[in-house]
Amino acid sequence: MLVGPAKALFMDEISTGLDSSTTFQIVNSLKQYVHILKGTTVISLLQPAPETYNLFDDIILLSDSHIVYQGPREHVLEFFELMGFKCPERKGVADFLQEVTSRKDQEQYWAHKDQPYRFVTAKEFSEAHKSFHVGRSLAEELATEFDKSKSHPAALTTKKYGVGKWELLKACLSREYLLMKRNSFVYTFKLFQLAALAIIAMTIFFRTEMHRDSVTHGGIYVGALFYGVVVTMFNGLAELSMVVSRLPVFYKQRDYLFFPSWVYALPAWILKFPLTFMEVGVWVFLTYYVIGFDPHVGRLFRQYLVLALVNQMASALFRLIAAVGREMTVALTLGSFTLAILFAMSGFVLSKDNIKKWWLWGFWISPMMYGQNAMVNNEFLAERWRHVLPNSTEPLGVEILKSRGFFTQSYWYWIGVGALVGYTLLFNLGYILALKYLNPFGKHQAVISDESQSNDQNGGSKKGNNVMKNTKHSFSQYSNKVRNGESTSGSTSPHSSSTRHEAVDAETNHNRKRGMVLPFEPHSITFDDVTYSVDMPMEMKNRGFVEDKLVLLKGVSGAFRPGVLTALMGVTGAGKTTLMDVLAGRKTGGYIGGNITISGYPKKQETFARISGYCEQNDIHSPHVTVYESLLYSAWLRLSPEINDETRKMFIEEVMELVELKPLRHALVGLPGVNGLSTEQRKRLTIAVELVANPSIIFMDEPTSGLDARAAAIVMRAVRNTVDTGRTVVCTIHQPSIDIFESFDELLLMKQGGQEIYVGPLGHHSSHLISYFEEIQGVSKIKDGYNPATWMLEVSTLAKEMELGIDFAEVYKSSELYRRNKGLIKELSTPAPGSKDLYFPSQYSTSFFTQCMACLWKQHWSYWRNPLYTAIRFLYSTTVAVVIGSMFWNLGSKIDQQQDLFNAMGSMYAAVLLIGIKNANAVQPVVAVERTVFYREKGAGMYSALPYAFAQVVIELPYVLAQALVYGIIIYAMIGFEWTVTKVFWYLFFMYFTFLTFTYYGMMSVAVTPNQHISSIVSSAFYAVWNLFSGFIVPRPKIPVWWRWYSWVNPVAWSLYGLVASQYGDIHKSMESSDGRTTVEGFVRSYFGFEHDFLGVVAAVIVAFPVVFALVFAISVKMFNFQRR
Repeated sequence: MLVGPAKALFMDEISTGLDSSTTFQIVNSLKQYVHILKGTTVISLLQPAPETYNLFDDIILLSDSHIVYQGPREHVLEFFELMGFKCPERKGVADFLQEVTSRKDQEQYWAHKDQPYRFVTAKEFSEAHKSFHVGRSLAEELATEFDKSKSHPAALTTKKYGVGKWELLKACLSREYLLMKRNSFVYTFKLFQLAALAIIAMTIFFRTEMHRDSVTHGGIYVGALFYGVVVTMFNGLAELSMVVSRLPVFYKQRDYLFFPSWVYALPAWILKFPLTFMEVGVWVFLTYYVIGFDPHVGRLFRQYLVLALVNQMASALFRLIAAVGREMTVALTLGSFTLAILFAMSGFVLSKDNIKKWWLWGFWISPMMYGQNAMVNNEFLAERWRHVLPNSTEPLGVEILKSRGFFTQSYWYWIGVGALVGYTLLFNLGYILALKYLNPFGKHQAVISDESQSNDQNGGSKKGNNVMKNTKHSFSQYSNKVRNGESTSGSTSPHSSSTRHEAVDAETNHNRKRGMVLPFEPHSITFDDVTYSVDMPMEMKNRGFVEDKLVLLKGVSGAFRPGVLTALMGVTGAGKTTLMDVLAGRKTGGYIGGNITISGYPKKQETFARISGYCEQNDIHSPHVTVYESLLYSAWLRLSPEINDETRKMFIEEVMELVELKPLRHALVGLPGVNGLSTEQRKRLTIAVELVANPSIIFMDEPTSGLDARAAAIVMRAVRNTVDTGRTVVCTIHQPSIDIFESFDELLLMKQGGQEIYVGPLGHHSSHLISYFEEIQGVSKIKDGYNPATWMLEVSTLAKEMELGIDFAEVYKSSELYRRNKGLIKELSTPAPGSKDLYFPSQYSTSFFTQCMACLWKQHWSYWRNPLYTAIRFLYSTTVAVVIGSMFWNLGSKIDQQQDLFNAMGSMYAAVLLIGIKNANAVQPVVAVERTVFYREKGAGMYSALPYAFAQVVIELPYVLAQALVYGIIIYAMIGFEWTVTKVFWYLFFMYFTFLTFTYYGMMSVAVTPNQHISSIVSSAFYAVWNLFSGFIVPRPKIPVWWRWYSWVNPVAWSLYGLVASQYGDIHKSMESSDGRTTVEGFVRSYFGFEHDFLGVVAAVIVAFPVVFALVFAISVKMFNFQRR
């Protein structure tokens, strides 16, 4: 944003995920920029540290949609003191401002202890501000009109865009070229895929097997040409996901007036030309002569031209669909639907003479029809098709065209070419218009929390607040006692924590019992000289690093004890999360050294997972279940089966009370940043999900990043409540406020390179920490009211080390503190007398059956509440059924010529491919999202891989059944197949298992690939081959012997076999075929090789396919882990 000419900057929560010193540097440089260059900047910040807050000139404080204060920073405390609220000594002003307007926190700041306190609403503050001197001067300033003559002549731009159109186009071209270069894998993969398909196609339609002596054999050539068009069309489908994934960036840049939309759209089109020529070149030059098309070179280049135009038209069409759909699911559904109609209207699946009059318009506007006609026209009007067969009057080429209902005049080639050029231009124009006028779908993220309502009702949920107040009150009482030296030993020796607990008064004891329905064993964890290294990445080797291993942790030691809250801190990249992952056993690669003990016994991951919880930084949950269900599910799978339902539910209620999730009980979790819970609510859910497992040791990775100070305080309150039940809790933390930082008992501070520079107690007001650093020679003293967390990071940077010429890690190693810690580790790593090592009879806390049931229960809700997937799939198949039914209206019953049979089979072929592929594509994102959740839950030891796979597979059965029934019955009635019980049953049976096959194939392709993009590319490679061997484009008896085996392992071919044989394999009515009269059954057997007696075997194979795919899915989920940690 700073690079451009903008002088007014609006910045939203720019500090999320940064540590406090980085945030300070960023805001400081913005301040210089604003003051020197006379800019205007408005920044919204979460948890600003005091020193960052002090950089601002003006403050705007918002609460409950009222502006509570707007004006200079210096006067804000004065305003609140007038209202009767005072900011305490060691409290960041920013935190005070956020809490003073909130119902839960306001009372503690009330200054007039002699007067009764009443809650002051945001509206009252806002009214009072108007009469405050700052508010009055603001109102006066706004009342006088701005003198336009004072504004700088250059302040308002007269041009819409920064540079000329030509410059913009050049910039966009070079960016598009760069992106294509970086994304070259996709394009090379597509070229290889095309080459592979071309090699398969040319060996199927091999010229020695292709004869030119009958209309039937000519039909095979038509199939080969049609296949060329189909492959070229489908090749454009990859555009779709790439365009959709880049739209968010485009919308942002378009709205900032970086460029007009045509400047963005043209380069994508222009730069596709060389690609088109390469892709089509690979196809045409490999297949043309090998298949044995007309040898005249002019015909070769005419075919090349048609396919190049089809390629351009297809990629333009899919770009347009992506820009109109704007969202993956919608775009894919639109895309598959468009393909369905173009396909059916291409003139090959359904011949022109059989198209119903109400669908003729579809035939005339289908770009695929023009491509297909130009292709066959170019081939069959050539020299070698001019010979006239015996007992016929017309050349063979013309006869073939007529038999399939294609145009026979030679000018149709040029009409086809002209139409394709027109469509390419039209679709690209449509793409530009869609980019210009359509906006991204809005985000719906409104959760009405009970708190804001209670603010208005002035009552609120008293019970919760009182509990919180008591806890808070007891903390302050207890900390006062510690401060007054009642437990003088600080908290260094392992015994001090017991002294501490005795120091806590009875009221806290009563409070500490909360969350204690279920007993748990407290455990300590010690680690001594822990190292962690990974193989040196190639980029670093290329830069001249000679070592084989990159060391991320260098001999870190420490101990975490029950009832003690420890903070893991350090600058970004110091190895906090790495240490956490190593201790929690969540690393999937790398080399770990050193020893880790749990209550004195060596750590074993299998048993450790049962007593520990790990709250990850990114809150991963199943999006379509409610908060309460998430907790119920976690408790169901992780608490021991001895605990009855009643107790389990009570425990969940307690945990929800503890982390303040009661009001959100029925809220859907949703996807982060898209819908559902806010960041802070998600964080608390993550903590609660771990707490209901009743763990003894809990690791939390940055529980407060991305939260404002109030939300962070709520989360930390939940964490503090957890520690006070006597659990061992460790948190990594970024930019804590003074309050949050001082709610920790101990600190483990790391510096860049994975070494520790301070491990020990914080002390009252961080006194131990401060005195430790101030004793080091050259370290500057801390200023009054400065945040100790920020200060310690600032004084221990690499730059400071260079300046002072010392290494803080060495200083720590030679300190008294280090020796004391080593002693503590030694003491804690010998088992206490009478204690036993952790032992559980089974790896998981529940039986295999319970795991299956729990996973199925969760999947049931996930699917039921995911209409974007389930409903769209259902609607799509119903729509396709109605569309195909109306196209092939009543064609199923009258079979007089072979073309009638081809049409009826065309309807089955279109259905199997279109709905099948849509099922496979639609299930992929669903499984991909669930898989990330699966990694977290499996890591937490909730279940093994098989119950998860079982649930994912079983939940599809009823949904696919409904889909197949609705689809089958609509189609059956509209196309008019024969209404006998057996035939209807066979039709529905084959449809159901075909849809299942495709759905499980989609799931399997996700399970064997690292991400959804790769899975969609890999799976689509197979659709094209399945399509070719389906027995529709080339019937099986006409496939060369060396490829015939493939049609026996092709699910689509088996589906078509079953559908055609069950409908027509037993009809003995006579019909016209190109080889004279024959019976329907005889033609089906001789042309397609389908026999009615073989149906039993076909049915068995059709059932076997989904079973095999589901098994492969289950095994892949068990064997492969694509999560890199």
